[in-house]
Amino acid sequence: MTQWNEECDVLVVGSGGGGVTGAYTAAREGLSVILVEATDKFGGTTAYSGGGGVWFPCNPALQRAGTDDTIEDALEYYHSVVGDRTPRELQDAYVRGGAPLIEYLEQDENLKFEMLPWPDYFGKAPKARLDGQRHTMPSVLPVSEAPELREVVRGPLDADRLGTPAPDDYFIGGRALIARFLKAIEKYPDATLQRSSPLVELVVEGDAVVGGIVERDGERVAIRARKGVLLAAGGFEGNDELRQKYGVPGVARDTMGPSANLGKAHQAGIAVGADTDLMEQAWWSPGMTHPDGRSAFALWFTAGIFVNQDGKRFVNESAPYDRLGRDIIAQLEDGSATLPYWMVYDHKEGERPPVNATNVSMVETEKYVEAGLWHTGDTLEELAAKIGVPAENLVATVARFNEMAGKGVDEDFGRGDEAYDRAFSNGEPPLVTIDQGPYHAAAFGISDLGTKGGLRTDTAARVLDKSGNPIPGLYAAGNTMAAPSGTVYPGGGNPIGTSMLFGHLAVKDMVGGK
Repeated sequence: MTQWNEECDVLVVGSGGGGVTGAYTAAREGLSVILVEATDKFGGTTAYSGGGGVWFPCNPALQRAGTDDTIEDALEYYHSVVGDRTPRELQDAYVRGGAPLIEYLEQDENLKFEMLPWPDYFGKAPKARLDGQRHTMPSVLPVSEAPELREVVRGPLDADRLGTPAPDDYFIGGRALIARFLKAIEKYPDATLQRSSPLVELVVEGDAVVGGIVERDGERVAIRARKGVLLAAGGFEGNDELRQKYGVPGVARDTMGPSANLGKAHQAGIAVGADTDLMEQAWWSPGMTHPDGRSAFALWFTAGIFVNQDGKRFVNESAPYDRLGRDIIAQLEDGSATLPYWMVYDHKEGERPPVNATNVSMVETEKYVEAGLWHTGDTLEELAAKIGVPAENLVATVARFNEMAGKGVDEDFGRGDEAYDRAFSNGEPPLVTIDQGPYHAAAFGISDLGTKGGLRTDTAARVLDKSGNPIPGLYAAGNTMAAPSGTVYPGGGNPIGTSMLFGHLAVKDMVGGK
């Protein structure tokens, strides 16, 4: 029998969107809860999100903004893009569950949400919303209302990657979501939050998970969980060994997840018999390469085109980032593209690439030039020589693009055909001619927002074994579970939304099991 060091009703592993939602739900429902976070900062990948958005159709924040959407329309859209890759009941649980969750959370004055218009990522699918009326974000929170959280909430990315100070004015985006939950949880005396306490293994008695072992200050601490253990510790994107084992393209260096996302919760679940799915999948994006060698998630391109090693354009550069990332990966795998590929642009906006959302801020121009990542040529032929592509191909590619930009229609790759493509160009086709020298090129790679494969669950977030039966006492949410969205990214806020909802549903199931 295990010698327990600590006891609670609910043990939550991880402090991203799913972990804090699960911990808050447990505390509010009258259960004692211990949340353990592997690092010295709360927030996980969620805290790195610029918007902290969730894709929760028809929720109260959207209703206040006047949406005319319906759950039936949202379900039709979601089903049409996800298909049958994941169980239909799991898809339905996600689409239907978001609105009641926001209603539940907004009963607490600390938890506030508002609409942030963001179009669905498959604009031509049935019942897609092109006006962004399915996307919600947390309201900003002045740091002055929770100054004690400034140094313990992870991020933003510039703080961790570039060493810049954490903002002292507002928590925004994902940091606001985490800070608001931490404020909401602190009023419950039976909620304990522990940092620097990574999960080592799960404890099983009979056929049930009854607790977990964490490592704290170099010692193993056994925590008994009378109702259940919720694994919400993110993905395994930071573990190159696991990426290679499961065939996840890319490398840990280029992920946007925290470096501590090593898949320990996945491995603990697998060790007690959990089934897995989608383990080769991630939430993808193109990545602008920085002088530290990392390619970081980038979007909001105001100009430029991508060209491959042949000097030819090969994708719709303005497509939703996961779709764009998947297109690039497919061509990397069949050899029609190689790394790096190049963003080619002219001097209309200057020497720096026309990328408005780099997620990690650009540093000094000379550092990119010295690292061989940015090149300039007075002519396209000169630029082609510097980036090692055939000059005649690059010249022809730019001429072809300029011709289509003049017409306002991309006949080759459909850039601008969907609402998301035009989200950053005032609704106009994002086709800007490349005709004002000198000409520039910036190196790009592949990035991700985390892996999305994990432990298979049912609609109550109960982890399933290889026979499809729930493992008593074990639950999973977010990137530790196999994503309901399968191999697609239906809309902005799906990762955080999935994490929050299934963290909440897990604890509600535990409450129902009293």
